[in-house]
Amino acid sequence: MSVNPAKISRAIICFMFCCSIAIGQTKKGAITELADPKGWVIETRSSAYQLYINSSNSIRPVFYGSREQAEQQKKNAQWFDGIEEVPVRGNFPFKTPALEVIYADNVRDAELEYVKGEVIDIEGRQTLKITQKDKYYPLEVTSYIRVLPEFDILEKWMVVKNTGTKGNIKIENAQSGSIVLPADEYMLTHLAGKQMNEFQQQQTLLTPGLKVIQSKAFKANFNPPWFMVRPQNAAKDAGPAWFGSLHYSGNWDLTFDKSIDGNVQILGGINFWDSAWQLVPGASFETPKLSVGYTNDGPDGAAQNMAAYARKTILPARHRNDLRPVLYNNWEATFYAVNEDQQLELAKKAKDIGIELFVIDDGWFKGRTSSTTGLGDWEVDKTKFPNGLGPMIKKINDMGMDFGIWIEPESLVPAAEVYKNHPDWVFDMPPNRTLPITRRYLNLAKEDVYQHLLEVLSKLLAENNIKFIKWDQNSYLSETGWKSAPVEIQREVRIRFMKNVYRLVDELKKRFPNVWFESCASGGGRVDLGMLSRMDQAWVSDDTSPLDRIYMQYGYLWALPANTMVSWVTGNAVHQSTSLDFKFDVSMAGVLAVGDDLRKWNSGDMATAAKKIAEYKVIRPLVQQGTVYHLVSPFEENRSALQYSDATTRSAVICYNMAEYLMGSQYGSRQASTLKLKGLKADQAYIIQKIEERDKPGTTYKGAYLMNIGIEWPVKGANKSQILLVTPKQ
Repeated sequence: MSVNPAKISRAIICFMFCCSIAIGQTKKGAITELADPKGWVIETRSSAYQLYINSSNSIRPVFYGSREQAEQQKKNAQWFDGIEEVPVRGNFPFKTPALEVIYADNVRDAELEYVKGEVIDIEGRQTLKITQKDKYYPLEVTSYIRVLPEFDILEKWMVVKNTGTKGNIKIENAQSGSIVLPADEYMLTHLAGKQMNEFQQQQTLLTPGLKVIQSKAFKANFNPPWFMVRPQNAAKDAGPAWFGSLHYSGNWDLTFDKSIDGNVQILGGINFWDSAWQLVPGASFETPKLSVGYTNDGPDGAAQNMAAYARKTILPARHRNDLRPVLYNNWEATFYAVNEDQQLELAKKAKDIGIELFVIDDGWFKGRTSSTTGLGDWEVDKTKFPNGLGPMIKKINDMGMDFGIWIEPESLVPAAEVYKNHPDWVFDMPPNRTLPITRRYLNLAKEDVYQHLLEVLSKLLAENNIKFIKWDQNSYLSETGWKSAPVEIQREVRIRFMKNVYRLVDELKKRFPNVWFESCASGGGRVDLGMLSRMDQAWVSDDTSPLDRIYMQYGYLWALPANTMVSWVTGNAVHQSTSLDFKFDVSMAGVLAVGDDLRKWNSGDMATAAKKIAEYKVIRPLVQQGTVYHLVSPFEENRSALQYSDATTRSAVICYNMAEYLMGSQYGSRQASTLKLKGLKADQAYIIQKIEERDKPGTTYKGAYLMNIGIEWPVKGANKSQILLVTPKQ
């Protein structure tokens, strides 16, 4: 995509000079109103975001980056007249639009002008609310920028309204927000993969043109909606980093538009591929939020800001500050063939190793014997549980464990009773197209489908002492026919569907506030801020092989906090077999869980598990609520290390060897074989202990030594691990 050179040159000048505070400004905390020139500066702990209203009454973003850089620069009279704060289809074509509409008379261009701006309070946070309208047509666009200064994050979204009395406005694209980065050469970091191979770290140079990351299948196993952009010449562990994430679980996109002059425009929001929205007179359309941030503290600073933001403001308030329980899931032990006696046998063994939450996965409901039966009929199978779930749950509770259960509400199979009784509740297939023979999606855009699911799931939770729901979705959305709906809204179906998924979870959480929820979709297909504002934790991948999980978990922790990252200990080993100790140490990097068949474990295995779970409970507050540092990347070496620290700098460090080779044969083995820590106090003395030797004195080092020189790498041998405790010496 080419860009008008004259206009971009003015953009560069403005980015370089226009961020000083003007005379006559009105200070309003994080948001400063400017009088000459008119506009606003929005400040966080590290960043400044500046908007001007130009002589054409149009709002232009003129700087987003370091506060220090903004404070040292001087205002220049030349306007940046390229990309608007809300880029529209119309006028200047050298941009990627955030808003594309078609008016009733088929005009496709929009031209917005500033109406008013005001600083308001939204949930205790200062928010800049900017209202614009089309110069001729009845279109009103209200954009919001909510400021979370301590996390260096801005939340952006917009509301589009048809203010007319007749004639629809068709929305063909409505992104949540757009930012523009100063001219530079930039590297993009994002996460990619597929089912059984999620959260793989990817890096690429942004060259002139468009780079688009997107989801079109209603699941994002291929890439979660997160990004980080850094100057190509930035230091590895420090310096500028822009980062962001989208609050949406349906189809979404993130677009990176690089000009030949170096500026990068970044947009994110709903992916309107095969979608459109009819805005009837008086109606509004609100986009999901796009959270963007800037830090001077490099990749770990960006990851830590995003994790703290999600942990402290996004996760559901009821369990936000609670330690996640160690859970057992029966799936890999029994699959569909579940019954009461068998589950109680597993529960007794789970209790003996320190499990706190016992979860029955797929197979508990009526007619469920395989992947093609039962799904959609959310009633207890009386042939498997003749007494219902209640007596079994009580016995599990009496053992000291809570009880949880698996559901997949949005899908069904043709053999299900609900499908036979209500074939009109599923999405219609287009004529002359092949019908899926296994799972199909319920059309949750329909109100009667929503009410049905609310009723059956409420009944399940009301009648049983269920404290945990694993909410799964194993279908990719392909068929989206809705022939009973008016033609003009049929392409709204994907957006309406996701609105009702959110609505359903929200209502269930309102009715049953003490229930924990876990997001799952064929593994890590629904790991985003939209779902995690409703779910307490997330399933990372259906691949539980520990060597694979080291990579996935290292990538996951760039985007989201460790207390959302569920990791099972199982018998799976996709590549090499590993010890039970190693499996536990890998799973202890997030929310520890066990998913193996405990009936096959010998006494040594049970003793190892009990020991490891006890060790996890020692470090659990650090892992789940601490600050994470990426110390050694498995994407760069055949080893990996993560550090988790609290406010006192007490830390837990988890180190892994994935392989060992002949000395000098690998690049990593020719480097200094040391472990350097981060985030400590230079003058503070620290005691280092192996977690299994925590009752012994340990070795004392100064923080400066641990950060700058380091200690000998604590792991020997392939597929080995070590957990270190780092404690400030009193």
